Amino acid sequence: MKIINYQECHQKDFKKLSYEWLEKYVSIEPIDEEMLNNPKSFILDGGGHIFMAQHGDDNENVGTVSLIRVDDKTFELAKLAVTEQYQGLKLGQHLMEHCLNVAKQQGATKVILYTNQKLTKAIGLYKKFGFIEIPLNNNKYIESDLKMELLLF
Repeated sequence: MKIINYQECHQKDFKKLSYEWLEKYVSIEPIDEEMLNNPKSFILDGGGHIFMAQHGDDNENVGTVSLIRVDDKTFELAKLAVTEQYQGLKLGQHLMEHCLNVAKQQGATKVILYTNQKLTKAIGLYKKFGFIEIPLNNNKYIESDLKMELLLF
């Protein structure tokens, strides 16, 4: 398994991986459509990052995660997804580690995320990395009912 930086040729897989989990666990919101159809303008052009997890000799894209720049010191972790066939191999954990390392290298002091309480496995992963629940303010997602934050030191 390796983690690579997103390139335009990955857009189809980025979208497919994200839709896979959105359709299974929540619904696809207008902001998801905007982000998935325009990742360059929505995520990358603002100083964010998208990473792809590749597996196997053919470098199949089996996972993804995004860091959306909120301000000079904050990123939002978004669109963490691993295709069902490859869940249980700690790919989500590796993607999280990679994101947090990049956020630190970029001078961030905080990473936030929005989620839904029914995503218990994801919440367990976030807590494992030290994310804590904070008041749900500035929520841009319809179905998010939980906001979490990790202070980077």
